[in-house]
Amino acid sequence: MPTAQEKEEKVSIAIEIAVKLGLLFLVIYISYLIAKPFLGIIIWAIIIAVALQPVVKMLESRFGNRKRVIIALTVTVVAALAIPTYMLSDTVIETGQKAATMLHEGNLNIPAPTEKVKEWPLIGEKSYALWKSASENLGQTLAPFKSEIKAAAKSVFSLIGSGLSTILFFIAAMIIAAFFLLGAKSGERFYKTIMKRLLGEKGDEWANLSVLTIRSVVTGVLGVAVIQAFFAFIGLALMHVPFAIVWAFAIMFLTIIQLPALIIIGPIIAWVFAQGSGTPEIIFTVYMLIVGASDGVLKPMLMGRGVDIPMLVILIGAIGGMMLMGMIGLFIGAVIFALAYKLFELWIAEVKEGEPEKSL
Repeated sequence: MPTAQEKEEKVSIAIEIAVKLGLLFLVIYISYLIAKPFLGIIIWAIIIAVALQPVVKMLESRFGNRKRVIIALTVTVVAALAIPTYMLSDTVIETGQKAATMLHEGNLNIPAPTEKVKEWPLIGEKSYALWKSASENLGQTLAPFKSEIKAAAKSVFSLIGSGLSTILFFIAAMIIAAFFLLGAKSGERFYKTIMKRLLGEKGDEWANLSVLTIRSVVTGVLGVAVIQAFFAFIGLALMHVPFAIVWAFAIMFLTIIQLPALIIIGPIIAWVFAQGSGTPEIIFTVYMLIVGASDGVLKPMLMGRGVDIPMLVILIGAIGGMMLMGMIGLFIGAVIFALAYKLFELWIAEVKEGEPEKSL
């Protein structure tokens, strides 16, 4: 039987442990609250640095001087993001102001539809009647839809504002990523040390797995964005759409930030049909709709390449992570789900190793 003194000592030790754990939790929690406003941009900067590390190594082996390579790459990426964004925002604002002024003054004229519009399957007659009414008296035609138009315009401007703020966020993250790239070796050692501390002997393997998973998702996201923008530019250029290169860049940005390219493709198709409604316009519409929907096919093809994880696991992790945490979940979800899959695979392997072989 423990004596009263021993009981008091145990209670004292338990209280001391509880106090220390409480203080430790408090320090960790307060530290989290302090770092919380910066966590998003820091995580994005880490993802960008991990994705660009192979590019930096390749350029460093060719041109030397890692610091200059990183600075040049950062300036190039920032310019590639900022210049088209400025051009697009300036064009959108100017066009929006002109359209609003013309609509207010009643000077916005819609060209009359041709008889070929009636031949469109299913919607031909109704489209012709609505289009003809708009060409004769736009204000009267739009009057019944006034509240819907205001709501749609509000949503469009909200999306544009969100897109611009996202691009500015990425520019800031790219600049921070440049500092991470400059100290890549120490950062890599630090990350592997943490993984070893958490996972023991498997630390290095799982650190490499998480890095490869991030690069795989980046390849899927950026690869799809570049492919969509390229094929969209071909269609826009062939139809002589003004500012084709700007719209192609805009489509690429929307795809990168996981917004549907049809946000831009839809109004462009409407503008093309306003110029004519013949066979070229119909072919252009079908082509651009295919381009806009191609990400659903291309993402599964590009995600998961170079990683010893089934593509479906990467894809489910990326899509589920995005639904749970937004765009950053594309990467965090894919990494966590890949590590979970590896844990499950390791658990199954240990069970199989422990089973005695059965003779046939």
